[in-house]
Amino acid sequence: MAVVKCPSCGSPIDVPEKQSALPWIMGCLVAFLVIPVIIAIIGLLAAIAIPSFVKARSTSQLNACINNMRYIDSAKEQWAMEVKASTGQAVDTPAVNAYIRGATTPLCPAGGTYDYRNIGLDPECSVHGSLSSPKQYGGGSSRHGYQ
Repeated sequence: MAVVKCPSCGSPIDVPEKQSALPWIMGCLVAFLVIPVIIAIIGLLAAIAIPSFVKARSTSQLNACINNMRYIDSAKEQWAMEVKASTGQAVDTPAVNAYIRGATTPLCPAGGTYDYRNIGLDPECSVHGSLSSPKQYGGGSSRHGYQ
């Protein structure tokens, strides 16, 4: 601290000495170097996470679609037993929908449409395929698409 005389009254005043600007410059330099690194790390994490989220979404849509086709298949079988329909006979879609909970046509979460198909054939989705061979998994030999 330096002692200086007050210009108006002449009494001594303690005044801090002029400080260097080096700490301020160092702080700015560190911020200038650290901020791009932080942005790069966030970008890298996003590049890793976004494809995983997209895959999880498409997998959940496929699973929901397969479950919808199972409901349709079960409703078809119940309807066929009730009306004594034989294999290969055309399906009355509104009548089959009465056997589905909510009595409405299920909607494919990926925006596809369901083809109920004839008795004895699995229902089919325009996006995901049929129960016996879903397009996403490349098909399978089991009735409901999983091996």
